[in-house]
Amino acid sequence: MDNTAGNIESIEVSRRKALTTVAKLGLGSAGMVAALKAGALEDAIAAGRNEDLPKKGYHFVFVNHVTTNAFFTPTQSGAADACKLLGCTYSWTGSENSIVSEMVHAMQTAIAGRADGIAVAIIDPVAFGAPIASAFAKGIPVISYNADGTPKNTPQTNMRLAYIGQSLYTSGFLMGQRIVKLVGSGDVVIFIATFGTANIQPRLDGAKAAIQQYGGGKINVAAVATGALEANEHRVVESYWLGHKNLKGMFAVDQGSTSGAILTSRKYGLRKKGLSIGGYDLTHDIVAGINDGVADFTIDQQPYLQGFYPVVQLFLYKLSGGLVGCEDMNTGIKFVTKENIAPYLKPNVYQGSSTTNYQL
Repeated sequence: MDNTAGNIESIEVSRRKALTTVAKLGLGSAGMVAALKAGALEDAIAAGRNEDLPKKGYHFVFVNHVTTNAFFTPTQSGAADACKLLGCTYSWTGSENSIVSEMVHAMQTAIAGRADGIAVAIIDPVAFGAPIASAFAKGIPVISYNADGTPKNTPQTNMRLAYIGQSLYTSGFLMGQRIVKLVGSGDVVIFIATFGTANIQPRLDGAKAAIQQYGGGKINVAAVATGALEANEHRVVESYWLGHKNLKGMFAVDQGSTSGAILTSRKYGLRKKGLSIGGYDLTHDIVAGINDGVADFTIDQQPYLQGFYPVVQLFLYKLSGGLVGCEDMNTGIKFVTKENIAPYLKPNVYQGSSTTNYQL
């Protein structure tokens, strides 16, 4: 009995299975060559692209915790640029004041509106679990940016496909080490917009751990909440200084508090009084403060990439029908000082030093 037809069918099944495995495991060109030895280029193309899905026209939703904060101006620029390149659109929604329930509602609205993908700053390890699971149940991929929850994330929260943003605890730890070198001993304060939120609390935890480990018990750290609205953050920082003039240093783990520390330092000449000043991000007043010697350092975490790459990854995930997976991306920890501030001085949409919001 001639089994040629059956053998051919078996070979084709094996071929398709191999191609699927290659795609899922990301084995690269060598693996693809091995899978195609019998000659199945058409199958390879079919395995890597779902032709039922549109190549353009996707709409993605960014759910943010402080939608009006200047830090996220370059994040929106990154999202807009990626959409322009790929023929997509995006919307920017969430909460102005880190209110988790408002963010969850924004996610539910995006799910009901059949968004093609959602990028969310997971500032709570539990509350986002249900909407993330609901999104996947409806075929909507979700990734996180800027914040990825905590080790206490629920299994549903961890369903998100990838995290794009800074390694938060590590950056705080490195900042704490720098604080020890700058201050040596005495009282310091570290400002944080909102205690407990997963986008900045890990930085504070890391900074305090490093100071405890390397400070030799000579540095006393106070942690002070400033609130999520920038104008209020500035007032809290200034008020704290006026009541604690024995400080050796003022530091911050978020953009608004850092801006407040720099503006207070400039107003009262705190560097001339021997204070060390430092924090995060690169809005116009922070860049100017570093350049003018009003502060010692700030930390660049590449906010533009936190908008650009979520769009790219969601686009490829949709275009490939899930074969091109989303991957974690650490957007970096770079200390910016007066010595390396020069490239940041020209207003730009990449770091937040532009005074104009990006508009589609």
